[in-house]
Amino acid sequence: MQTRDFPFTSRGTECAAWLYRPDGDGPHPVVVMAHGFTGTRELALTSYAERFASAGIGVLLFDYRYFGVSGGQPRQLLDIGSQLDDWRAAIAAARGISWADPGRIALFGSSYSGGHVVRLASEDRRIAAMVAQCPFSDGAATMRVLPPVHAMRISAHALRDQARALLGKAPHYIPAVAEPGQLGMMNTPDAKAGMEALVPAGSTWQNRVAARIGLRVPLYRPGRLAKNVECPALWCVTDKDTLCPADNTVKWASTAPRAEIKRYPIGHFDIYLGEDFERAVADQTEFLTRHLLD
Repeated sequence: MQTRDFPFTSRGTECAAWLYRPDGDGPHPVVVMAHGFTGTRELALTSYAERFASAGIGVLLFDYRYFGVSGGQPRQLLDIGSQLDDWRAAIAAARGISWADPGRIALFGSSYSGGHVVRLASEDRRIAAMVAQCPFSDGAATMRVLPPVHAMRISAHALRDQARALLGKAPHYIPAVAEPGQLGMMNTPDAKAGMEALVPAGSTWQNRVAARIGLRVPLYRPGRLAKNVECPALWCVTDKDTLCPADNTVKWASTAPRAEIKRYPIGHFDIYLGEDFERAVADQTEFLTRHLLD
């Protein structure tokens, strides 16, 4: 396995990426990966990438614009349209790799990006396989499990940030994760500790995000597009998820023609580490090798 920097351009902005090349001449399949809500590539996703590459599958793991070491201003701006464009640019870059098989490009998304890959696979019929891990499927369902006071507080900060954007001013930021009762986009009991457990020394991750995303979360419902995902698709659902309700995710996933659903009796952040990670990555590696290598 070889790893190197592999920057690509998305609508004029350079996105940082790591490219994992499996042993052998190829051509090899490639899994395109990116993280969830404010996450950067080094937050546990390298463990998945290494496992897939060791199994003979290449990986392109990237940071969105505005995050990590990718370009773009203002920083920490979570813009759904821009992130989807970055995914499309990453997929195009993967198809152009000299040792890659452009007919065997797969997608792996986790949490917020788990919703992105459902949308992308629904629109790109050339995608060979998809993995959505603890995916954000339905903003309306997520909002229903939030305390009303918290939702109102987030909305107030989001409106403030949106007003600043319209006036050409710098973003108004709020924490991405916080303790229960404190201000943060995610303040469930496991959110702050769960996120911080993924952050390695020297990480580029910052615990802040432009608050305007709070206006968009309720309207983003990528799970509704699952019925249009024609490729083999694996949903890894965390049953004790306090951010992305499991039953809602399963409802949407079940509409996909070639869906495979794995359920784990754990929380949203548990799947990245320890024995829970080992179970999930074993299921994902088996799924990807079956559809990309067999």
